[in-house]
Order: sequence, then C-alpha cells, then structure tokens
Amino acid sequence: MTSFSIHGVGVSSGIAIGHAHLVSNALLEVVHYQLPKHLLEDEVKRFSSAIATVKHDLEQINSSLRKNTPAEISAFIGTHLMMLADKSLSEIPKDIIRNEQCNAEWAIKLQMDDIVEQFEQIEDEYLRERKQDVIQVVERVIKVLLGHPSQLSTEQQSNAQHEERKLILVAHDISPADAIQFKQHQFAAFITDVGGVTSHTAILARSLNIPSIVALQRARDLINDGELIIVDGGLGVVIVSPSKEILAEYKLRQEQWELEQQKLQRIKSTKAVTIDGTNIELFANIEVPEDIVAVKASGATGIGLYRTEFLFMNRREMPDEEEQFAAYKSVAEAMKGATVIIRTLDLGADKQMNPDTIVTCANPALGLRAIRYCLSEPLIFHTQLRALLRASHFGNIKILVPMLSTLSELRQTKLFLERAKASLRKQNIPFNEHIALGGMIEIPAAAINADAFAKELDFLSIGTNDLIQYTLAIDRTDDTVAHLYNPLHPSVLKLILMTIKAGDKLGKSVSVCGEMAGDAKLTKLLIGMGLRQLSMHPSHILSVKQQILHSQINELSANARKVLTHTDIEKIEPLVAKFNLT
Repeated sequence: MTSFSIHGVGVSSGIAIGHAHLVSNALLEVVHYQLPKHLLEDEVKRFSSAIATVKHDLEQINSSLRKNTPAEISAFIGTHLMMLADKSLSEIPKDIIRNEQCNAEWAIKLQMDDIVEQFEQIEDEYLRERKQDVIQVVERVIKVLLGHPSQLSTEQQSNAQHEERKLILVAHDISPADAIQFKQHQFAAFITDVGGVTSHTAILARSLNIPSIVALQRARDLINDGELIIVDGGLGVVIVSPSKEILAEYKLRQEQWELEQQKLQRIKSTKAVTIDGTNIELFANIEVPEDIVAVKASGATGIGLYRTEFLFMNRREMPDEEEQFAAYKSVAEAMKGATVIIRTLDLGADKQMNPDTIVTCANPALGLRAIRYCLSEPLIFHTQLRALLRASHFGNIKILVPMLSTLSELRQTKLFLERAKASLRKQNIPFNEHIALGGMIEIPAAAINADAFAKELDFLSIGTNDLIQYTLAIDRTDDTVAHLYNPLHPSVLKLILMTIKAGDKLGKSVSVCGEMAGDAKLTKLLIGMGLRQLSMHPSHILSVKQQILHSQINELSANARKVLTHTDIEKIEPLVAKFNLT
C-alpha cells in the first residue's frame, strides 16, 4: 500500500511504531441496508455470535478483577450481563432482522431506541438513567458486529502487555474519562482527529508518557485497523504504511530518543539547583493515587497538583466521604511528609462525572465548573472538604481552590472549610487545624487582582492552561483554533508576572502547575521571571531539571527582562529559543 503522512498537533513527544487499533463510537457508524431473504438466517447467526462474544468478554473481565477492585465495578459488569441475557436485547432483534430484512447492527439499534424511549418515561431519575447501561451494552455488541470490539482480541489478550506496547490507539476523540482508563494499559501511542494542545485529554496523554497527536482531522477515516503506522509526537506527524527506508530511519530515531531518556535518569537523584546555588522545587501532577509510583520514579520533591475530579469520573454516583478519605490519605502517607497539594473538585467543561452526560451549556468552559460548581452543591463540597481535612492528619496536605474569580467566592470557600472543621471537631476527629489554603490563578480577573487574593491565601498556583484560554479567547479543546494557542503571548506573560510579583510582595509562594511548567523550552524563562516552584507530569521532571542544572539566575533574569519588553510574539519566540541555547 502507498505510504502517506497526516499532520496534526503533537501533545506528547517521542516516536512510536506499531499497528493501528481503531477506537470507535459504534453507534455513529451504524448504517441501514436490506438483505435478500436467503441471507436472513445467516444474519441472525451473526447477531447471536456477537451477543455470545460480548457475553464471553464481560465474563472474562469479571473473572479477572482483582480482590481489591471496588464492588461497584463487579456490579456494573453484572448489570450488563443481565441486560445482555434479557430477551428484549438478545431475541427481539432477531425478529426485526427477519421481519424488516435488515442488517443486525440496524436491528439492535432500533430495539435500543425503543428501550431507551421507554426508560425516558420513567419518573424516578435513578431508574431513568439506567438507559445508559442499555446504550453501553448495545454499543459493545455493535462494535463486535462492525469488526472492531472494544476489548482486544483473544489472541492479543494472550500476549497481554507485550502486544499492547505495539498498538497505537486511533480515535475520532477520546474523553478524559476514556483516557484515564488507559493508565492500566501499555499502548505505544494514541492519536485523535480532534482536540487541542491543552485539552484535558492531551494533558492525560502527557501523563501516560507516550507519543500522542491530536487535531489530525481524518485519521480515523484514513487509517485501517491493524495498519502499520509511525507516530512522531515531536513533529506532530503520523506516517501510514511507511516504506522500508522510512521505517529504518524512524527505528534509528526511536533508539536515539530512548537513549536520551535513559541518559536523563542519571540526574534523577540530583537536586534541582542552578549553577549559582538557587534551589528550584519540582513537584508532580497526578490524577489518581496509583500515579504515586511514577512520582517516586521521577524524583519529584512533592505533589503540586492532585486533580481529584478523576475520582468522580466514569461513574454515576458520587464517591462518599470514606472513599475520598481513603484516596487522599493513601497519597499523603505515600509521600511521607512531602508536600501534597490537593485541588478541590474541578468538574465541568470537558470533564464530566458521567461520560454519557451531555453538556447543554453553550460555553461549558465559561459555565458552572470548578469552585462555582462546588459552591452550588454544598453537600458535595462539604463531603470533600471533610475527607481532605481528615486525610491532613496523615501527611502534609494543602488545599487548592480552582478557578477563583472573585474574593466573595474565596470567602464562601473559607466558610465551607470552617464548617467542615467544626463538624469534625464536634465528632473529635483529628485533622490539621492550620491546613494551608491556596488558590489557582487561571482567570485574568484573578491575575489582575492577585494582590488581593495573595492577602487572603497561603499560596498561589498559576494554572496556565486556562489562563491562556481565557486571556486569548481560545477554546483549548477546539482543534480549529489550536494554532492560536500560544503561552508566549505577551499578555499571558504579563499576567504571570503580575501574579509572581503579588506573591513576592506578600511573602506567599507562587508556583505554576499548568502545562507551561513541564515544557523544558520554557523552563529558563519561567525561572528568570521569578518562579521557584514548578509542578508538572512526572514524565517531564527530568528534562526540566536538566535545564535548571545548566542555568544561572542572574543571566536568566536579564534574559526574561528582555523578553518582557516586547509586545510582539514574533520577536518573543526567537528570543526564548536563543536563551535556551545558552
């Protein structure tokens, strides 16, 4: 087959060579076609076979669950198995195939639509939402019928992780909820048709430390399942069916890249100190407690951002206080007294609790999210604050509040915190009475008013992903405007500098926990601007540390001042590139 390349936006560096594994939204791919009568019974058998395959897959998953797996997971699989056995899904579609002379995919989709409509009539909200289970079961069956089941084939499963390392996920889009599930796998890379460089899916791609590209437009249509492809995350290029010469060249590049990564391991235990003796704290960002393994392996000195919303995702019921407490406590204890900054719930925008939830807000990034959501849901917020406070007794936990825009939001948050403390005192439950409270500066209004926030907070953390999005009016999940997203925009740099100066003036620590912190090309600029704390995905810590070890503060400060005098991105970018060569 003729080789060709597709260009997108690289969101995680490295080179991967492997076979495409197409991940699809099966329901969108169903088409209707009629069959001659003599083929109808074969179609019925094809349908029955698909039902049997999905049943076998679910039973295998259920039997392989670990002992410590939450009970809800087993119950979830059990529910799907029951639905699969129900005649409304396993038998009625056969009648539809025979009566309407249609394909199996169309028959089960018609039956699903009918069942979902019946669920819609139910008044009880909990029961009404069970329609999502029906949709998920049907999608599994349709994926098998279409020839790309959601689970790996039996042959691939037998080779387990060894085979996964050779697979490259190809999808139209991957939600953050889907991406978080990939942490338990070892895929070589993933690529998507849509997405922005700092969408939460892209952020998770970087946390997986595998080459990833978004905004490829039509990769899902152009690439066949099982086709050999090369993913160059640094250049944002996918090469499909490479020639022998290109394949050989990329294998060499892959070896060189892996060698560079191995060399970085030499500085793992070295402290992040500049040539002239200035210490820089390098913290790690995590999504789930299991990420602690990567944190320890990276040599990070603490956790600068624990995104708690991922504890709430891929489920329909909120985690209760005990479940949250156990998660936060496990992280605090594992870090053995090192700083653990835990961000309160930041649901909204592209991070929804239930992956099936439809966001009806026209501009979700500007809607009810983060602290706005928490203040509007007092019971949920109170439960999380109690769990956080209880966990603070077991380690050095600090609380971080996302998306603050007004002082009134901060003061309401403080009241909630005091109420949670009072409720624990009443029950004689121990916690850190003097737990530090920080705020994320990720809205321009907060950066401009950083002095006022710094007076009422213990520390500030700059969330550059949203700060850039809101400053430049660019939806960071939208691939059509991805090229306009630029962390070196002079307005963005000025807002960062304003925040740093506000912290310095009042003696409050300021860190960056957005994607800028993990970009080694920006390390010298950020330190030159006055930052002494950076928090990033564990996979980026060593490359950032390498920049620090070869830097001198006086030189960096002078270079940063030069950058900040310019108002034109076209002059700023080459200057920053030049400083990185020194």
